[in-house]
Order: sequence, then C-alpha cells, then structure tokens
Amino acid sequence: MSIKIAGAPCCWGVDDPKNPYLPPWKLVLKEASQAGYKGIELGPYGYLPLDVEQIQNELDANDLNIIAGTIFDDLVSEANLENLIRQVHDICSLITALPQMAKEEGQHFKTPYLVLIDWGHEERDYAAGHPDKAPRLTENEWNGMMDHIGVLSELARDTYGVRAVIHPHAGGYIEFADEIDRMAKDIPYETAGLCLDTGHLYFSKMDPVEWLKKYADRIDYLHFKDIDQTMYEQVMGEKIRFFDACAKGVMCPIGKGIVEYDAIHKLLKEIDYNGYITIEQERDPRNSDTSLRDVKESLDYLKSVGY
Repeated sequence: MSIKIAGAPCCWGVDDPKNPYLPPWKLVLKEASQAGYKGIELGPYGYLPLDVEQIQNELDANDLNIIAGTIFDDLVSEANLENLIRQVHDICSLITALPQMAKEEGQHFKTPYLVLIDWGHEERDYAAGHPDKAPRLTENEWNGMMDHIGVLSELARDTYGVRAVIHPHAGGYIEFADEIDRMAKDIPYETAGLCLDTGHLYFSKMDPVEWLKKYADRIDYLHFKDIDQTMYEQVMGEKIRFFDACAKGVMCPIGKGIVEYDAIHKLLKEIDYNGYITIEQERDPRNSDTSLRDVKESLDYLKSVGY
C-alpha cells in the first residue's frame, strides 16, 4: 500500500473565495509546507490566482505540488453550466501546466484530479446531515445534474487528460446514502471516479469504513477529516448551515474525534488503496491562526498509526 498525504486550503477556512477574512494564499502554502505536506489542493475556484508562473514560483519555494483542483458550485442548474465549463478549462489549464507528480504503483489514475462538488442550495445547506429532513431533486433535476457531471468530466478527460472525481458533500444534492448509490449507478466509472470523505460520510449518517469498503473499486481519491462528537450532537439539534457548524468547531484535528482511523487504515490495506489522501478541517478563517498547529497534528497522528 502506497499512500501520500496532502493538505487543502479549507484547513485555513478557505471555502468561499469571497469571504473577506481569508488568509493570504501564500501564507497557506507556506504553512502547509511547514507542517510537512508535499502536496496541496488548489482550493475553491478563485482563491489561488490562475497565473502558472506565479503559482509555480510559490510551489517551488515551499516544495509543494498541486494534487487537485475543485469545482465547488451549483451542478444542478442548467443556467450555471456555461460557468462550470469555464471553470473546467481554467482549472485544468492551470493544473496540467504545473509539474506533474509521478503515478504511484497501484494508483488508479494519476494526479492532479478535478474534484466535483455540488454546492450552493440554501434549502439543502440547512438540512446538512439530516437525510430525513432534506428536500430532494425532482427526476428531471437529478438527471440534469448527472448530465452536467458527465459533460464536465468528459471535458476534463478528453481535453486535458484530467481525471474527474465526484465528492459527496454535506449540504449539497449529492450527500446521503441513497444519493451516493443513485449517482454511482448513473455515472459510469469510465466517466468519473469517487472521492469519498470520511468526515462528510459520518456527518451525513454513514459509517466511513462501511462506505469506503462498499465503493472500494470506484474510489480514486480520499479526503480525511475528523468530527468532534459533542459539537456534532449539538449542531444536529440546531437549524444551522454546514459551514456555520464548522465555524463552531464540529471538525477537529484527526485523531481527536469520533472517526475510527485505525479501522480505516486496516480497510485500506485490505482493499489495497494506493494514492492520495487529503487532510481537511473546515473552520472559520478568522480562526486560521491555529491551522498550522492543527494540520501538523493531523499529519503526525496519521503517521503515528501507520499511514
């Protein structure tokens, strides 16, 4: 089993590029390097500049590589498709112009990936983690989202050679068990793989070990995060947006929460997972002064238990 561990700007509270409190992107890269990471995601579209030379200079200065770019946007609306297509071109043009990481032995597809996340629906944001309360898409709306995912994934693959991976995300329209199963039936593996996230699975009432095992043959990439059980139980009793729950501290450093990383490590050995795992810990960016401490703690914990 060959596993590489990377980081992501969301550990510094970078989820909305319009948030006025975001830390400077150069600081995020610097602290990711200081914590011991060798790879990092771009973060949400619009956070890092799209200038190849500018990005490469900072990556070189911090001994980092980009291992994924992300579309974190409304995948449902037909009116948003043109915007999504533009994002694919911008992100894939950038990440394929940067130096590429070698493909790991046993890795399904080489990095960098294009992570696809549905986001931007208030009615689902407030229902994050509540499969019994969350409104669902109509048949036509669901089929439209699947078509859009197909268009974006095939564009990334056929034009840039970039593998798209679908990330079920709390507060989006691909979140719960039935939606993940339905999406897996509707999107062929040749079109897009899966990026399952241990924290989002748990947040949305699924056992991470069970779901990683269930979709072992479709997982190309993984996200790891941990959940503070006391805070989780509290926010589940509130009407609250997902990232407001994160700002309260529902996500914690890996090893300090409820997710069973020993069991996950054992499973990854059983399924012979090879490739990248990205550590995430969403937070309020106004609390990013503790991000370096936390991301290093998460990385050190995973290494201490065999990752």
